[in-house]
Amino acid sequence: MAEDQKNTTPASAPVAETAKPAAAPKTPASRVDRSFSSARIPADTDAAGKTTIADGVVAKVAGIAAREVAGVYALGGGGARAFGAIRDAINATDLSQGVKVEVGETQAAADLTIVVEYPAPIQEVADNVRAAVAGAISRLVGLEVVEVNVEVNDVHIAGSDDDHESESRVA
Repeated sequence: MAEDQKNTTPASAPVAETAKPAAAPKTPASRVDRSFSSARIPADTDAAGKTTIADGVVAKVAGIAAREVAGVYALGGGGARAFGAIRDAINATDLSQGVKVEVGETQAAADLTIVVEYPAPIQEVADNVRAAVAGAISRLVGLEVVEVNVEVNDVHIAGSDDDHESESRVA
């Protein structure tokens, strides 16, 4: 019977070895697959130093936030949109187009020029842009937003840009 126990021990050993590799792939996920979490913040938060955030960074954050609002067709005035179309064609999109910011040490103010998609309610879109921009600047940049001014300078009607491609009604 001692021989039977010796035979069962080696037979069970390979089973245990096959179970280990199934549990072993606990390698850390690649940097790309991991989401941002506060667990990655170093423990020493009292380190000396100063963080300076450029005005362009705040303008870009505001521009991205404004573009995500439903009813916003574009940012900027007519000339800025024309140059923006050229930049888009060469893959050099300016995400801060139509956005002006003033940044202090702890506060920021933003002025945006937008084009609203017809028939979206203009005041509601402007209010949503104001809220989205203020929230994004506060959350991502960490500055207190003192004001966000929204200027609506045009209304975009779907299909109005494509009128030159449609057939003429007269022969």
